[in-house]
Amino acid sequence: MIDWTRRSEQMELMDNYEGPISELEIILNDITRVNRILGGNKITVDAVFKLIQEVSKKSYTILDMGCADGNMLRNMALEARKQKIKVQLIGVDLSADALVLARKASIDFPEISYYEKDILTTDFSDFECDIVTTTLTMHHFKNEGILKFIRQFERLSTMGIVINDLQRSRVAYTLFKGFSLLFIHTKTARIDGLISITKGFSKSELQTFAKSLPNLGHSISWKWAFRYVWVMRKKR
Repeated sequence: MIDWTRRSEQMELMDNYEGPISELEIILNDITRVNRILGGNKITVDAVFKLIQEVSKKSYTILDMGCADGNMLRNMALEARKQKIKVQLIGVDLSADALVLARKASIDFPEISYYEKDILTTDFSDFECDIVTTTLTMHHFKNEGILKFIRQFERLSTMGIVINDLQRSRVAYTLFKGFSLLFIHTKTARIDGLISITKGFSKSELQTFAKSLPNLGHSISWKWAFRYVWVMRKKR
C-alpha cells in the first residue's frame, strides 16, 4: 500500500540506468511525448518567459538543471525565436549518454550548450545566469537534499528560478496507469512514471521549503496535469 501522506524514497529505474543509448533514447522519447501531450513543457516555458518580461535586458542566459535530452531547452529556444528574444541556453545533466542525444537533437540550435556535471557537488561559479530551471528533477532528491539543491540555484541566478514538478496524488497515479497503456511504449517509463508520482509533492511541503528560503519571493501554483510550478524571484 502506498502512503500518500509522505514522499516515497523508492529509487526509479532511470536513477541507475546502465542500458544501451539506443534504449535510453526510446525511454526519453516516451517522457517527451508525455510532457507534450499533457502540457508539461509549456508550464516551464510560460513561467520562464513571464520572468523575462519582468526584467528588460538585451539577452538572457537560462540554465536548465537535469536537462536530459535537451527537449525543454529546445522548446525555450523556439519560444525565444518566436518572441525575437536573444537567449543563451545551457543544459546540465549527469548522464553522458543523455547529453550525446541532446547534442545530436540540438544541432540546429547554436544557442544551446551542454555540460556533464553533478547538480549538488559541482562548483558552478562560472555559470552565472539570469534564470535557472528544472523540470521533473527535484522529486529525485530526498527532502534533506532539496534545500541544498535550490540554494545552488539561488547562488547562480540573478533573476529567478522556475521549478516544474509533480503533485503527489492518488488520482494522478490512477489516471497515469491508463494513460501509460495508450501513450508510453517502454516498461521503464511506465514504472518510473508511477514511482515519480509517489515521490512528488504536496503544496504544503513546497511552502515549507519556501519558508527556509527567505531571500526569494515565492509563487507556487497547481497546473494540469497534476503539476506544481514553483517560481522564485530574486528580491531587489
